[in-house]
Amino acid sequence: MAEEIEKSVPAEESLMEKIAEKIHHHDSSSSSESEYEKPDSPSAVKAKIYRLFGREKPVHKVLGGGKPADVFLWRDKKLSAAVLGVATAIWVLFELVEYHLLSLLCHISILALGGLFLWSNVHTFINKASPQIPEIHVPEEAFLVIASSLRNELNQAFVILRSIALGRDLKKFLMVVVGLWIISVVGNWCNFLTLVYFCFVILHTVPMLYEKHEDKVDPLAEKALKELQKQYVVFDEKVLSKIPIASLKAKAKLG
Repeated sequence: MAEEIEKSVPAEESLMEKIAEKIHHHDSSSSSESEYEKPDSPSAVKAKIYRLFGREKPVHKVLGGGKPADVFLWRDKKLSAAVLGVATAIWVLFELVEYHLLSLLCHISILALGGLFLWSNVHTFINKASPQIPEIHVPEEAFLVIASSLRNELNQAFVILRSIALGRDLKKFLMVVVGLWIISVVGNWCNFLTLVYFCFVILHTVPMLYEKHEDKVDPLAEKALKELQKQYVVFDEKVLSKIPIASLKAKAKLG
C-alpha cells in the first residue's frame, strides 16, 4: 500500500508540472500578443508623419538623385557655388549689361577658333607636332531619350488640357486658370530671362533649406493644407455646386 502511494505521488507531481507548463505557455503567448497589439514604435509613428506634397521619398530622391540633386542640395558646396555663380554671371551679362545671346556666341566662337588657329600655326612654325584637338560627336541616344521624355510630358499635358476643355474637371480648370494668371502677373514684373534666373535661384535655395528644416515645415504645411481644403469645401458648396455642369453635359450629348 505504501508503494502504491509513493508511485501515485510522482505521477501527480508530473501532472502538475504539465499543467504549470501549459499555463506558462499560455501566459507567454498572450503576453506576446499583447506586445504585438501595442502601439507602433516611434520610428513607425515618425514614418506616418505628414510630408509636403505627400512624398514618401527623401528630398534627394525626389529631385532625381545623382549629381543634379547634389548640386541643388549643396552636397558639393564648391560645385553648387560655381553653378550658381555662372548662372548669376549670365543673368548680369544679359540683363544688366544688356548683352545679346547671338553676339556672345559669335564672340566666344571667334576667340576660341582664333586661339586654336594661332596655337596650331605656332606649333608648326617651331617644328612641333600639331596639338591634339579632340573630335566632338553628339551622342544620338541622349537626344532620343530627351526627346522621348519631352514627348511624353507634352502628351500628358495635352490630355489634361483636353479633359479640362471638355468640362470634365472644374477643379483642374480653376487651378490652370489661376496658375496661368499668376504667371501672367509675374511676366509683367520681369522678363523671361529674369524669371528663369529666379526659378534657378529658388531651386538652389528652397530644397536645401527645406531639407534642413523639414520637421518644422511639414506640420505647418499640413495645417495650411487642411485650411485650404476647408476653404475649398466652402467654395464648392457656395459656388461650384450651383454651376449646372451636369445639365450642360446632357445638352451637349443631346446636341
